[in-house]
Amino acid sequence: MTVLALLIPVSLGLGLLGLAAFFWSLRADQYDDPEGQAHRILSDRYDDAPMSDSAQAPGRQPPESGVAGEADADADTPSERFRRAR
Repeated sequence: MTVLALLIPVSLGLGLLGLAAFFWSLRADQYDDPEGQAHRILSDRYDDAPMSDSAQAPGRQPPESGVAGEADADADTPSERFRRAR
């Protein structure tokens, strides 16, 4: 039990020391990145505009009809629909 009387104040002291270091780093502007902002404004990678349909999936073609599975509706049995889906 006497060990806890030593470890609890030591752990609280280390926690407060870490918190003080964090607040110091905030006040000293350690998290500012002005050079990175200058590079991001020139890059198209960080553009907020939505991508066009052709740029989203280069190898995929959009379905011809808006209804998914419309071509499979003519199948006679569920097993035939299953085979077509694979």
